[in-house]
This record gives sequence, C-alpha cells and structure tokens, in this order.
Amino acid sequence: MLAYNNSYVAPESFILNGIPDLEGAHIWISLPLCAMYVISLVGNLGLVYLIHYEKSLHRPMYFFLAMLSLVDLFTCTTTLPNALCIFWFNLKEINFNACLAQMFFVHGFTGVESGVLMLMALDRYVAICYPLHYATILTNPVIAKAGLATFLRGVMLMIPFPFLVKRLPFCQSNIISHTYCDHMSVVKLSCASIKVNVIYGLMVALLIGVFDICCISVSYTMILRAVVSLSSADARQKAFSTCTAHLSAIIITYVPAFFTFFTHRFGEHTIPRPLHIIVANLYLLLPPTLNPIVYGVKTKQIRESVIKFFQGEKGAS
Repeated sequence: MLAYNNSYVAPESFILNGIPDLEGAHIWISLPLCAMYVISLVGNLGLVYLIHYEKSLHRPMYFFLAMLSLVDLFTCTTTLPNALCIFWFNLKEINFNACLAQMFFVHGFTGVESGVLMLMALDRYVAICYPLHYATILTNPVIAKAGLATFLRGVMLMIPFPFLVKRLPFCQSNIISHTYCDHMSVVKLSCASIKVNVIYGLMVALLIGVFDICCISVSYTMILRAVVSLSSADARQKAFSTCTAHLSAIIITYVPAFFTFFTHRFGEHTIPRPLHIIVANLYLLLPPTLNPIVYGVKTKQIRESVIKFFQGEKGAS
C-alpha cells in the first residue's frame, strides 16, 4: 500500500522478495544459512566469554578480537533472522521505517567491523615492530578510546543514509529483490535522481573502506620489512605466524564486500541477481561464522585456553 504525502509518495512498507528466481529453493538455501548463524552465535559468544574468563587473554590483541566478535554478532543478527522469516514463513513485508533502521544498522556495523580490522592490523604492527613498548603503547585506555572512535566513526557516517532515503519519492514498485534492506537496493526503487545518495555512498566507502585498507596495507608493509630483517628463520616464522589469523579475517571480510559493492554499481546487468544476493548474505555471515574458527585454529593461546576451560569444568563437575 502507498501512503501519499503532499510532495511525494512513500511506501508504508517494502516487500523483501528474498532471492529472485530461486523462490522454490528458499527452504534448502535457508538450511546452511541457519547452520552458519547458529555457529556464529555459539562461536562468537564463546570467544567473548573465553577472553573475559581467561586472564592470560587480557591483552590488546584479544581485546580487539572480542570487539570484532561482538560487532560480527550484531551484524549477522540484523539480517539473518529476518531472512529466515522470509524463507520459512514467507513473511516478506517490512515497515518503511524498520527498513531504514535495518539499513542503518547493517551499514553501521559493517563500517565498525572494517575499523576493528584496521585496529587489529595496527596492533600487530606495534607488537612486531615495537615489542618492548607494546604494553606501554597499547594500554587499556588507549584500546578503549580507539574502539570508541571506531564505533563513532561508523555510526556518524551512516546517520545521513536514512534521511537521504526518506527524502526520495517512491512512485514505482515497493518490491525489493533482496533478503534485507540495503541502501542501493532501496534507492533504486525511487523515481527521482539518486545522484546525491550514490555520491555520499562512494564518499563513505572512501572514508571507511579505502582508508582502512590503506592503513592495513601500510601496517603489513612495515611488518614485512621488520620480519624480513630478522636474522633467524624461526623468529621470522614465529613473528609472521601471529598475523595469519588476522590476514584470513581480512580476506574473509573484504572479498565478498568488494564483490557486493562493485556489483551494485557496475555489474548489475552482468552478474546474475541470485548470485549477487547470495554473496551479499555471505558477506554478512561468513566473517561471524569463520572468524572464531580461524582464530581458534591459528592462535595457540586461544586453543590452550579452551582446553584449560573445559578441563576446569570437567574437574569441577
């Protein structure tokens, strides 16, 4: 239904149509997505609890990892329950303001996630290039301020998005071929110029994505130089092994993110729509699912803490 205003037509609600052309397979698609969501909830909540519980993990690297786990939890929770309702119960309608709120939280949390990955790269840079000053540089107040600044940056830059969308007239279809309210998917339904939205979206991508990737690249360039200068092969391997989990997290996060970003702007007519929607969902679900597994496998301290925790529980019982 369309609600009329003096100057424009705004839909009272949108219809999230799920994955177009694959409606008959929605149930089967939902099963791995649901399994991944459960794994992400258990893995990230367990990781946060473990870091809080185990005093040996009260170090900057693990505090940043706890931040990443919390952000990942919020990111996937803003979209997956809604997507599962579409797949299982055919509940496709979403209120206009609820759609704007979902759009704000999706983009806000992904922006914060990118910032936390950048902070983790800086943490590895300080740990490897200035090991003697690591504890004095990355103190708890510094970590808290860095985390707060990253959160505020992500939130403040996303606040204009709902207002930029709300000013647009929607006099065409209110059906969104997606499982959640994405900024570009929503504004493309407008019957007015979306130039301002596109320009601001690109500006935010530069201020967050490009800036963070540049910082990560500079950090790892300096890390590589420091590691190569070490005389011992064992020392080089040990130093670089502390970065493998973080590098895996970067790849898991940014590859589907770039695919989604460029498909929206340049590949809409060349990339099949179902593939685009599936990757857009994996973009929000893969990092929360895989990051706890990657860090659990690649980080010796976390593996030892998990074993110690379960041995303690077994002994107590």
